[in-house]
Amino acid sequence: MKDKFDVIKLSKLWFAISGVLVVASIVSIIVFGLNLGIDFTGGSLLEVAMEQNLSTGEVRGAMSEIGFDAVVQESGENEFLLRFAPLSIEEHDLVIAGLGERYGAIEELRYDAVGPVIGEELKSKSLFAVILLLTLIAVYVAWAFRKVTKPIASWKYGILTIVAALHDVLIPLGIFAALGHFMGFQIDTAFVAAMLTILGYSINDTIVVFDRTRENLISNRHSDVSFGQIVNRSVLQSFARSINTSLTTLLVLLAILLFGGETTREFILALMIGIVAGAYSSIFLASPLLVTWEKWKYNR
Repeated sequence: MKDKFDVIKLSKLWFAISGVLVVASIVSIIVFGLNLGIDFTGGSLLEVAMEQNLSTGEVRGAMSEIGFDAVVQESGENEFLLRFAPLSIEEHDLVIAGLGERYGAIEELRYDAVGPVIGEELKSKSLFAVILLLTLIAVYVAWAFRKVTKPIASWKYGILTIVAALHDVLIPLGIFAALGHFMGFQIDTAFVAAMLTILGYSINDTIVVFDRTRENLISNRHSDVSFGQIVNRSVLQSFARSINTSLTTLLVLLAILLFGGETTREFILALMIGIVAGAYSSIFLASPLLVTWEKWKYNR
């Protein structure tokens, strides 16, 4: 069994790339922190429709003049989402009156207020949802691969699936920490939904490659082909499927990013970053880690 391209042989290169990205993401999170949205910190969300054709910069400047710090996004034609720290009824009325004085008639489309207690509850539930998902997936993968015990125990497939998934979540988190510092991008419940989607997408991709490895291990049980060669052949057999699936998904997301408006921009960008990271980890990280773990066990 001789393959034209040996993914496993270049394991150190793939590990180095992933290591740099993960370390950079962790440093970004530590240095910049996560710019949490009002979903988690508590605050007020106001959506208004203007008569005039304004930019987000003009609306943001008007908020500063009135005396409020607001994150402003376009939500439609002459429609804007304004995110504030918690507002009192008087402060809410002051915002509406200030905008009306500057730009004429203002239509209030929506006003939501989230208290800090609810924000903390959402934060803890989001974290619990991610941990529960990862745990259940690790158990499922270990069960699905229970008949493949040599040369790698079935539970190790589950562990490496989670390692790859954490890789795919850390990278978007690090990038959004930097974007939150420089461009005001926020971590909110939509971002959590994007992360859960990425986890499902990435883990599915990794399991497909591992499942092909399982099939090849069974069919080559009595041959003298090495474990590394079997894994490499499995990766190559799944390569086109993983790349094609990721590319078609990215094309759809790119169209939404370009034409879907401001309100979906951060959600779609998080998905795109995660899907690219997931495609990389399922091919170049999870399977090489599998072979490395087997070699480490053998050498020990």
